Amino acid sequence: MSLRRRTVLTMGALAGAAATSLPLTAVPAAAEEGKGSTVPRGFGDPASGVRPKFRWWWPDALVNTREIADEIGRIAAAGFGGVEIAAVTHSLSQQIDAQRYGWGTPAWTAAVEAALRAAKRHDVVVDLTVGPAWPAAVPSITPDSTAAAKELAHGQAVVAPGETYSGPLPAAVSEASEDVTVQRPLLVQAVRVATGSSAGAVPVVLDQSSVTDLTSAVSGSTLTWTAPDDGSWLVVAYWERGSGQRPEGPAHTTPLSYVVDHFSDAGTGAVTGFWEEHILTPAIRSLLRDVGGALFEDSIELETDATLWTPKLPAEFERRKGYSLLPYLAAVVEKKEKPVFSFGPAVDKPVRSDVMDVITELYVEHHLRPLQNWAHTLGLKLRIQPYGLETDAIYKAAILDIPEGESLGFKNLDDFRCLAGGRDMGGRLVLSNEAGGVANGAYSTTWSATLKKLVIQYAAGVNQAVFHGFAYADAPGAAWPGFAAFSPYRGGAGYGEAWGPRQPTWQHADIIADCLARIQQVLQTGVNQVDVGVLRQKGYAGSGLGAPWFTGDGVPVGWTHTFLSPRLLDLPSAVVRNGRFAPDGPSCKALVVDGDVMSGREHTLQLDVARRLVAYADAGLAIILIGNWSDAHVPGMPAAADDNTRLRELLVELQKRPTVHTVADRPNVPEAIEALGLRRDVEYAETSMLLHAHRRDDDTDYFFFANDAVSKKGSTGSRIRHDVTLTAHVRGAVPHLLDPWTGSVTPLAAYTRTEDGRIRLTVDLAPGAVSIVRLSRPTGGSFARHVTATHADEVVTADGRTFEVRAAAAGAYRTTFDNGRSVNAVVRTVPAPFALESWKLDVEDWQPGSKATETVRVRHQLSLPDGLLPWSQITGLEDVSGVGTYRAAFTLGEEWTEGTGARLELGEVCDTFRIRVNGRDLPPADQVTRVVDLGSRLRQGSNTVEVEVATTLLNRLRVADAPVFGAATRQAYGLLGPVRVVPYGTATVHA
Repeated sequence: MSLRRRTVLTMGALAGAAATSLPLTAVPAAAEEGKGSTVPRGFGDPASGVRPKFRWWWPDALVNTREIADEIGRIAAAGFGGVEIAAVTHSLSQQIDAQRYGWGTPAWTAAVEAALRAAKRHDVVVDLTVGPAWPAAVPSITPDSTAAAKELAHGQAVVAPGETYSGPLPAAVSEASEDVTVQRPLLVQAVRVATGSSAGAVPVVLDQSSVTDLTSAVSGSTLTWTAPDDGSWLVVAYWERGSGQRPEGPAHTTPLSYVVDHFSDAGTGAVTGFWEEHILTPAIRSLLRDVGGALFEDSIELETDATLWTPKLPAEFERRKGYSLLPYLAAVVEKKEKPVFSFGPAVDKPVRSDVMDVITELYVEHHLRPLQNWAHTLGLKLRIQPYGLETDAIYKAAILDIPEGESLGFKNLDDFRCLAGGRDMGGRLVLSNEAGGVANGAYSTTWSATLKKLVIQYAAGVNQAVFHGFAYADAPGAAWPGFAAFSPYRGGAGYGEAWGPRQPTWQHADIIADCLARIQQVLQTGVNQVDVGVLRQKGYAGSGLGAPWFTGDGVPVGWTHTFLSPRLLDLPSAVVRNGRFAPDGPSCKALVVDGDVMSGREHTLQLDVARRLVAYADAGLAIILIGNWSDAHVPGMPAAADDNTRLRELLVELQKRPTVHTVADRPNVPEAIEALGLRRDVEYAETSMLLHAHRRDDDTDYFFFANDAVSKKGSTGSRIRHDVTLTAHVRGAVPHLLDPWTGSVTPLAAYTRTEDGRIRLTVDLAPGAVSIVRLSRPTGGSFARHVTATHADEVVTADGRTFEVRAAAAGAYRTTFDNGRSVNAVVRTVPAPFALESWKLDVEDWQPGSKATETVRVRHQLSLPDGLLPWSQITGLEDVSGVGTYRAAFTLGEEWTEGTGARLELGEVCDTFRIRVNGRDLPPADQVTRVVDLGSRLRQGSNTVEVEVATTLLNRLRVADAPVFGAATRQAYGLLGPVRVVPYGTATVHA
């Protein structure tokens, strides 16, 4: 039995007779591609494959195999299912001997093998980064190698009218990397400066019709050329050379590693060749078959002060686009990511668009697909963050085994929805998330804040979290509490959190891990369902740009949307059936077409896309067209002279179709929704901060709800309580609640069924809280009733026959069932709520020991007779971090009768906690709402409540490492309350 496995906790343990865990159909947790399967019987204890993971930072190979095995064991015991081994050393103050301990050395392979063996023992999945840090790089090349990343630098010289230029070719204005020894002239041109511009302008406006190729006039390395007398001219030399880019952080290898060309077979071949020769020992190959998960590559952060380049670009551009890039090359030249020259927007925009379109294709054909195919030969998948360049990341997400976004770099939820659109259209299953990254958040990031952010990303399509991250214990120069990849960072605390045993909250990490595993299990079940697909002319991700109307106005009332790029329409899934787009995928009810948001909402559309839209409309798909498209034009340079005319004709034809509705602008989208008769799958009774995701399998719908407490700037959120109406695709489906904190599955007692068969129920969520509803056929042939109305505060059931009504005050309460039968129930005396104000506090104070990895625990015992205070306001605890155990004793009198239940409201807590009542541990509690149903656990006479609270390490580090953390504000630790016991009375009724 794995160390992570634990007893399935039922709702019955949490709320007495109120609920019982029901078994679910036993099937695999997730399918290989696209469609998942029904939630397995192990919902209470999901398999490792759906559990959250850690980015596991190593100080290169300066690691101990015994420590590696120990850390894998701790990760597994805490309920996490995987690690991603990454060589990241940004925080190190002392250089590691890269020759002995660098990435890819024998020491590295031995450490990886040790990690794989330990992972096999503990049922942990291991992912491996494609190289040291990022971007992909290997030490087997130099910047001059064919396989190395390339740049195109330009040099220029001004030539006056009629003057002669004679001399060496203009040198590149961007200095080459010190490691670059070879640069060759690709092309030399003369171009006239346009009237009204000057050679000193930024950018310099040039006359494209004047472009003259002078390459043949070059002799050796010199040029002699006389300018015409019709204006000022530039001689421009284009130099092709290696970029010299190295992976992030200090030197990871000897010799140095250099970033590979991501747009050529040579670059990708250098990566796979190095792995084959230096890393993939027979033992590692075998172990990867057993516990290997994915090969990972970070976002495409190719950096150059010149122009991103690959040697075959001119030839590939002409082959794919039908015209030569060279006469327009000046339009794509950059210096520090800014255009240097311009031919005017009529030329610049289409040429630059065509270049990035070709770059997308080269990346996919020469890097993504070959790397993914090679990973498959090892039994691995490929997981990549497919953004970072202005390329079609949505399309890349459709091809990748596992696309990944990030919580730190993405601007909003629509950035995740972009990748989700590609994933769903490509028939993939997982959208991963580099989770928990917080700027300046090292040793101060709380789990509660992390969860509030993560759950809304789940609602946007994410269904795997890879936390950033878990750090190996020690490294040269590391200070207490040990090595952390990004702390300190540039003199400050750094970003990301070094989760793990060094953190007091680690002893509660299993509560977090189990909850997230259950959520991910549900969200990796079936197929993602979305109301509306929004067509993006350019499939960038990470832009932060939203969907017209739907992002701002549609989401708050229940609409869901995803994003599509034109290439997705070429996929086999891009068909219309029964009025749905991609019916075996996201099953969108409509497509929305707006102007190109990446280019000022220009009315650009590919001809083939316009043809497909007409075909979709003919097949019955609803299409919403926004704006006046009479000025429509194709993106890039037209392939034929009449392309724009033909496009406009197709759009006129499109708008004649009865399922197409054109609106003047974005605010008018509701007009189209009404005219087309569109209805969302989930309708909210009022505008709210509720977010949701909808998954569907063969006979079940799953709805994940989250109260968005963080996505609006400055918002802390508010409680949500209103009705929602859910559409089930199976007639007669009944709802169950799936509790991710306890693993229980319980029938929903109170709901109504609309005339058209939909389910209406009430969602009641605190800020950051979540709820999961399953709609499925009744099981076992039994017939259960449900409540349609009650005067009680709440009604719960275990079996759909016996119901328990609950109320905060004594009285008679009428409950009506779906068969029309009404029953009166009497709740007798209910005690008044009361606060727990007198506490004993036992603090385990975590302090630095004699080594960076040693923590000394000092005990403090004190009384808080007058109420709760944050540790920062308690004398002697001001700078203490650690674990505090609070104990309150109280007596209940004769008013506490059989049938009296209670909820425990903890109020504010920083950060994680466990609860014990009358000497018995409670099941895991919701770490965000901090409200626990005690059921009948309290009794007449003496009672005790114990709350164990764990903190971050910031307050201690403020004094232990003042140069790095001393400027930070103390966090308010501990149980802050107010803590209240809120009784309720119960009565049993039968349907």
